[in-house]
This record gives sequence, structure tokens and C-alpha cells, in this order.
Amino acid sequence: MSNRSSRPLFDGPIVKRALLDAFYKLNPRHQIRNPVMFTVFVGSVLTTILAMTASSTPGGESSAFVGGIAAWLWFTLLFANFAEAMAEGRGKAQADALRKSRQEVMACRITGNDVRESVASSLLKKGDVVFVKAGDLIPIDGEVIDGVASVDESAITGESAPVIRESGGDRSAVTGGTRVISDSLKIRATSSPGESFLDRMISMVEGASRQKTPNEIALNILLAAMTIVFLLACVTLIPISEYSVILAGKGTPISLAVVVALLVCLIPTTIGGLLSAIGIAGMDRMIQANVIATSGRAVEAAGDVDVLLLDKTGTITLGNRQAVEFIASDGVTVEQLADAAQLSSLSDETPEGRSIVVLAKTKYGLRGRNVEELRARFVEFSARTRMSGVDLDGREIRKGAVDAMENYVRDQQGIFPRALKDHVTRISKLGGTPLVVAEGKRPLGVIYLKDIVKGGIRERFAQLRQMGIKTVMITGDNPLTAAAIAAEAGVDDFLAEATPEAKLALIREYQSGGRLVAMTGDGTNDSPALAQADVAVAMNSGTQAAKEAGNMVDLDSNPTKLIEIVEIGKQLLMTRGSLTTFSIANDVSKYFAIIPAAFVGTYPELNRLNVMALATPSSAILSAVIFNALVIVFLIPLALRGVQYRSVGAAALLRDNLLIYGLGGLIVPFIGIKAIDLILVALRLA
Repeated sequence: MSNRSSRPLFDGPIVKRALLDAFYKLNPRHQIRNPVMFTVFVGSVLTTILAMTASSTPGGESSAFVGGIAAWLWFTLLFANFAEAMAEGRGKAQADALRKSRQEVMACRITGNDVRESVASSLLKKGDVVFVKAGDLIPIDGEVIDGVASVDESAITGESAPVIRESGGDRSAVTGGTRVISDSLKIRATSSPGESFLDRMISMVEGASRQKTPNEIALNILLAAMTIVFLLACVTLIPISEYSVILAGKGTPISLAVVVALLVCLIPTTIGGLLSAIGIAGMDRMIQANVIATSGRAVEAAGDVDVLLLDKTGTITLGNRQAVEFIASDGVTVEQLADAAQLSSLSDETPEGRSIVVLAKTKYGLRGRNVEELRARFVEFSARTRMSGVDLDGREIRKGAVDAMENYVRDQQGIFPRALKDHVTRISKLGGTPLVVAEGKRPLGVIYLKDIVKGGIRERFAQLRQMGIKTVMITGDNPLTAAAIAAEAGVDDFLAEATPEAKLALIREYQSGGRLVAMTGDGTNDSPALAQADVAVAMNSGTQAAKEAGNMVDLDSNPTKLIEIVEIGKQLLMTRGSLTTFSIANDVSKYFAIIPAAFVGTYPELNRLNVMALATPSSAILSAVIFNALVIVFLIPLALRGVQYRSVGAAALLRDNLLIYGLGGLIVPFIGIKAIDLILVALRLA
């Protein structure tokens, strides 16, 4: 995880920029994008004009009273703008850091006949081939076509540990601006200047480029509808009030300034002012987790996911099978088997091969041999024979896949014992991988290789199950092995012998049943499934095809990040739901403050509804308007940080939401408005 996640909520430079942006966002062209806040903007302009002509208002309010309403309406707008600007500012700070990492470098371009020329990186085009060596900055995004090297990607990921990049496979993608720290690479450019992954990241993380999600659009429509309903209701109040005064022959009609204050307090200004900040902050939390989302839609979809497809290797298991046991054949000692297994693995640099050498050394005291002294001839593993080994001192030792070794023994006129087959079957049922070792025509026994399930992963899957999310393990293993690993890890289902077509078919099957599916991948063979999934997390270390197919890119290339992404998405939805509940409940309480005060001049009987015992109608109205502005300020940290995530079911979440934010939204205004009223009276401002 990058250390960017430790950035403080109110960073000094970000706050300064947000304060300035809060004023810039008063531009009507920006305000009109949010119907609720645009209504407040119009009310602010109108009450400002009324304050300048306060003596001509029907209710005869003083210019100080109307001016106070106008001032607090402008403050309401500024606080809402500040919340949005703070959320955007965190993204802009990230973008600025990325821009600093982008720099013009000279590149070694390889043309026809292997001619090398020095050119500026800005002149490189898609398809160009460049050569980089230790110490060089990689000039442009590309795919490694030759070589293996360590690359420092800290400028992008924030992690100091170097990564290996090599041609072929799923670790071939490199990013412009990262540095080669060993060996050399030939790279084919996959983008042109201005189209690099870094450029796309910069545009993604800047809040201004964020598109609204479907749920956010739906909520905006609801808020706009509520605003229109209250607007129409408030427009009719002035003629009704004037008619009542004429009919009764006494009292005073409600004034336009008070109607504006009433409208602003009744419409859902709290959630309207914080809605944009919540969405942008959700993307920022993804960025802090070193995940770049192409849109807010992807973040929100992560919160609705109910099926997770996870690759076995590197996600559920540690990624490398380890030798855990030597099982000797009849008539063979375990020490003899361990000796032969170690000799056959001395030149095997795979994690499995090294684990065999280590197991023989630690459990049976067999120290590493000097390969040169042995004068051994090692037989490298090949996909055709599916075995490897060593020839020395007249001994011919081989190890490999069961069926390949069985054929090898029979070709040597040997017998493959039934007891050995039983050991192989038992290991397979346990989810392990058996490797058979033979010396000449004599089978010596089996090496038990085991996938090590990550610690704590079973508990994580239990949490996901509690949230109503189904987990599916995807693996190329045979069904028997896959079933054993799935049972040990605690996943709900598995797909064995997975092919690109099988992954795609499985996702479509879940989606046809109305499920939202998330998956992660890093290879070109994952691209069809990534393109189909609702939330598709591509590894930054993976191929260009995988990154283009996904709607998120994990800069850390950590497959388990998918679980964290789902939690962040759910936190976004929980935050929006909680603040919406608080805002609507908040409006209900404000009715008891402002409606009796607004109409007491027309209908004196309404003073009985002054349950808060507010001092005067003027102080009641001002107190409600001031509280309406200040509550946005107090909720900004919650909007930016998000409500605390808890893995509970929907019913429990709804119950807690209503109890905490619903009931809290009803109670807090009574306390806040009364406290402000007491302060206004004490200061003789109302």
C-alpha cells in the first residue's frame, strides 16, 4: 500500500486551494449543475437585493435582518463549494504529484537494421521500439519484447520495492516515468505522447473529470423534485398570507425574504451541498488505496457487487507451491528419496524446486552439494517431457508429473507400484500436487507440493458472505485439487480448469440472473472476462490488453485488493445513504423552528407550535438559516472520510442507519437551533 493513504484530511495546501475554489464555484454556470444549490444561489441573490431595499418589504423587516439571511445563504453556498473543492483538491494534489514524475527524457530508439538513435521521448510514437538499460528512465508506456530487468515503479505506486519486468507472459507492461535499476530491456511503445497511462491517470484523479454515477443521478433527480415541490408550495404562501390578512382585517403578511429562508431550510440543502463531495471522495479513497478508477460509476458498482471472482494463485494462495513432505515407495527409505529429490532439483530455480532443496536440507540434514564437484549433467524441464532431472556417477534421476513419470518408468522396463498410485490419489484429494521421483526404472516415491492458503483469507470470505457476497475461486487446476483448496479457503464455489471462454461464460451466467460481478486479472487471456465484468480490476503489471479491458487499475498489482475495492465501494454507498437520511430527517425538525416563526404574524395561533421556545420570530428564522449552513461544515469530514465501514447485512445496516442518522437528524437541529437562538439573544442580534 502506498504511503499516500496517510495524507491528512485537512492538508494545508489543499485547504488553501479549496478556499479559493469555493469562491470560483459561485459562478452560476457551475451552480446550475446542482438544482438544490442553484435554488440557494438564486435565494442568496434575491435576499441580497431585498436587504438593499429592506424598507420596501411587505413585512417591514430591517435591512440587518434580511442582510443576515442573505449572508448566511451565501455562507451555505460557500460551505457546500468548499466541501466539493476539498474533495477535488485531494485528487488534484495526487495529479500534481504525478505530473512531477513525468519528465522529458532522451530515448534510445531502435530503427531498421538495429540502428540506434537518440530522440526526445515526446517524439516517440506508438509502435516505436526503444532500448533502456540500468539507470535509464523508461520514456513511454510499452510492452517488453526482449530482456528481463528490475524496475523501480515508486514514482507511480509509491512502493520502494523493485519489480521484475520481462518479455512474454503477464509481467511485460511498463509505464513511462519508471526507472530501470538492473539489466536492460527492449520495449515497444503502446501509446503516443499525451496518451500514456500516466496522462490518463492524471485526468482520472482530478475531480473535475469525474462523471456522475447512475445512483447519484437518480438521487439528484429526487432532490430536484423535492426542491420543485417546496418551491411551488412556497410561491403560493405570499398570496395566501396576504389574502388571510385582508380577510381577517389584522396581522401582517409573510415577507419574500422569510419565504426564501423557509424554502432554503425546507429543501434538502445538507445532502445537496455534500453530494458531489461524497462521490469525489469515494474516488479519492480508491486513489489512496493505489487504485485508479476510470469513473465514479466503477466505484459505485463496486459497492453493489454480490459476486467476486478471485484467481487462486496469488490471491487465495501465496502463489508458489511448497514441498511439505517426501513419501517413499515400498523398499525405499525417506532419506533415499530426499537425497534423490534434492539432487534432481539443484538446478531448478523455480520456487517449487528451491522448496524441495530446502525441505531435504532442514528435515533430513542434506546440505547443498557443490554442483561443479558433482560433475552432474542436469536435464532441464520441458513442456514436452514434463519432467527434469540429473545424470551423475552412473545414476539417472528424474522427477516430474505423475503420468509422464509412469510412462518413463515403463519405458525403462520398470513397474509403477499400486501403492505409489494410492499416495498420488491421496495427495490430489488433499488439493496438493504430486511429483514422482525415479532413479532409472525404479520409482523412489512422491514429493507432496502444496498450495499454501493465505492466513486470514478464510475469515475475509466469511465477512463477505455475511455481506451477501458470493466468492468464486477461479483456477486452472483439476476439479479434485480445486475442490480441496476451495474447502480450505472457505470460498462458496469454484471454477476448475478455467479457460478464457469458461470465465466469460460464468460471468454472463451470473449477470443474466441479475448479479453484479467483480473480477481481477492481469493477462491478455483475462481481457474478455474483464471487459464483461461489472467491476474489472486490471493489474498495473499486467498486459496492455488487460488494462484497457478493465475499469480499474491496481497500481500495486495486488490481486487481493479486490476485496478492499468492494469495501470502499460499499463505504461510498453507505456514506451517501447515511447523509441522505440525516438530511431529510434534519429538514423535518427545522419545520418546528421556522414555520411557526414565519407565519406567526399572519396566524398568531401558530405560536403554540414554538416547542423550542425560541425568543422571537426573527431569531427563530435566523437560527434555522445559520444552523442550515453550519451543519454542512460539521459534516464535511464525514463526507470526505466516509462513514465507518462494517461488514453487516442490509437489514442491520438499514436499522442502524435509521437509528443513528435518522434519529440523529431529528434531534440535532432542535439542539443546534436552540443554542444559536440563545447566542443571538445574548449578543442582542435578534
